[in-house]
Amino acid sequence: MLNTRTKLGILGALAGSLLFTGQSQAADCEPLVLGSAISLTGKYATNGVHAQNGYEFAIQKLDEAGGVKIGDKCYNFKVTYYDDESKGDRGATLAERLISQDKVQYMLGPYSSGLTKAIAPVTEKYKIPMVEAEGASRSLFNKGYKYLFAVLSTSEQYLASAVTLAAEMAEKEGKTASDVKIAIAVENDPFSLDIRAGVLEDAEKYGMQVVIDEKLPRDLSDMSAILTKVKLLKPDVLVVSGHSKGAATAVRQIGEMKISVPMVAITHCEAADVTGNFGEFANDILCSTQWAETLTYEDELFGTAANYETEFKAAYPEYAEKTVPYQVAQASAAVYVFADAFQRAGTLDKEAVRQAIAETELSTFYGDIKFSEAGNNIAKPMVLRQIQDGKYNVVAPSAFASHELNWPRK
Repeated sequence: MLNTRTKLGILGALAGSLLFTGQSQAADCEPLVLGSAISLTGKYATNGVHAQNGYEFAIQKLDEAGGVKIGDKCYNFKVTYYDDESKGDRGATLAERLISQDKVQYMLGPYSSGLTKAIAPVTEKYKIPMVEAEGASRSLFNKGYKYLFAVLSTSEQYLASAVTLAAEMAEKEGKTASDVKIAIAVENDPFSLDIRAGVLEDAEKYGMQVVIDEKLPRDLSDMSAILTKVKLLKPDVLVVSGHSKGAATAVRQIGEMKISVPMVAITHCEAADVTGNFGEFANDILCSTQWAETLTYEDELFGTAANYETEFKAAYPEYAEKTVPYQVAQASAAVYVFADAFQRAGTLDKEAVRQAIAETELSTFYGDIKFSEAGNNIAKPMVLRQIQDGKYNVVAPSAFASHELNWPRK
């Protein structure tokens, strides 16, 4: 595994030095079209827009650096987007359209594991390389796909460290890990079901009791029935996964119903802007994240993680008063992987590009990227942030922590 605490490694430095042809040539670069069916409306629209903004920011940075040199030519990425409306069947149809009608030969992924699961058979059928940033379900990587590559950590890792944290806190209080009671409430989709599986596996390892194991309502707009059970059974840990809409519902109703649980761990906090929307209700909630601006990652294009955040906010002022969601950062990382692979392949031949992607070993502002044979990133860990007085502070794993954990949640 690559050293996640170092700057760009030898391979990354070589790629970084070759990626950029000089700013004066950027205007003369030819367009290189990528395709993406993305959720711009529907229940995943918030994160779909985040992903699109991440793609476009990376493309802007590449343009400013002079474009991507492939062989003896210079190219600027352009993306043809279609709105999948957060529907898997529409996403698959649009992927067919991009490939068959628009003649797109390279794809950026959609938002969510479910949509990626719908599109992957299409890109595989046509042997179209797809680098995706928003589909984390491990079920994507047991199908034998050869053209699907994901820059993000798989979903069973998202909240597993919360279980470990709960065990550590129990021991500090003179209890045993097996004393910990866990409540789980997740969306019935591939991503969230993987998160549930990861939490259940870790809970079993510690001998913890799962007292609630429920699916969120389909529209993700009301979890009051589940929270009523939480009040009655008094778990030590509440785990919730329902993308942005589910996160917003959870934080709002936990606050409104005055639910007191020592640890609440949720996915998609930043994307849902739970601090901006719900204020003190969000305090001390744990939020899984693929990336944080305080981590010591960097590369030749974006600089440090902190610099990425600063420059992205300057380009997209609507994020100025909020934490940049990791969905944005990983989308930019996907574009960077494509640029690096094209450069190393030295050709537009899609089989050569696919092979170059498969051989990626790249250190980036987002973290290290190296793909297994199954296509998932095996070089980057997840981290947990806790909302402390409205700020997102990294509290786990300890090697990455910038702040101490507030326990129990007030």
